[in-house]
Amino acid sequence: MSEVAETRHGRVLELEMRNPALRNALTPEISAALVRALRQAADDDGVGAVVLCGAGGHFCAGGNLKSLAGLRSGGSRAALLERIGAVNELARALRACPRPVIAAVEGHAAGAGFSIALGCDLIVAAEDARFTMAYVRIGVNPDAGGTWHLARALPPQLAAEAALTARPLEAALLARLGIVNRVVAPGRAREEALAWAEEIATGATGAIGRTKRLLEEARAQQLSAHLERERESFVEAFFGPEGAEGIAAFLEKRSARFRG
Repeated sequence: MSEVAETRHGRVLELEMRNPALRNALTPEISAALVRALRQAADDDGVGAVVLCGAGGHFCAGGNLKSLAGLRSGGSRAALLERIGAVNELARALRACPRPVIAAVEGHAAGAGFSIALGCDLIVAAEDARFTMAYVRIGVNPDAGGTWHLARALPPQLAAEAALTARPLEAALLARLGIVNRVVAPGRAREEALAWAEEIATGATGAIGRTKRLLEEARAQQLSAHLERERESFVEAFFGPEGAEGIAAFLEKRSARFRG
């Protein structure tokens, strides 16, 4: 049965996609469960960071092609639009969640799996992980924000190579290009991501959430407008409890204690 397992590690929420027989191919149920969990995390002050991973040695193989082929044979365009819409909601939820989301990638991140990994804030990948924007192999274009993220993360020619050739990309290459943050030994991506998430979750959760939102808004705003948004957010944070603790810690020459 495909599902999403939710596990709390203190202030870290781990979301594990569980459809190992199909390399964690996305089903509408998995997409919907992830959206619900991310939205709940956004409203839970006890969550400081999220780790997204897959069961069985793979991150996510994208859509279930056998299931999608059934939609084509039935000519159900509305059903296909609904199916893609569920993945789009997941892409939106990843970006809207104020908590940092770390993708822990083992094995394959293909098709929508690559798109979803790109939608996370940070990526930890095993040395032998493979990332493939595989859509053109089956005669379709990327979805789930794949081209949107690639166009912003890479120079035009490199983004085109990834999207147009469907060539598997190694974790080391993506690390050199600035897409993957950390490369670890096979089997250690989840462990590394959880440790990193725990470290992040001890920080100023409110300030981190505001910063994530500002980075997102910066993609579409002119500098003048964005300067005002930064100013407003800075003042809000400065007069809040995190600002008070951070400044006090600096003046007292000690580490800030944002929790407890």
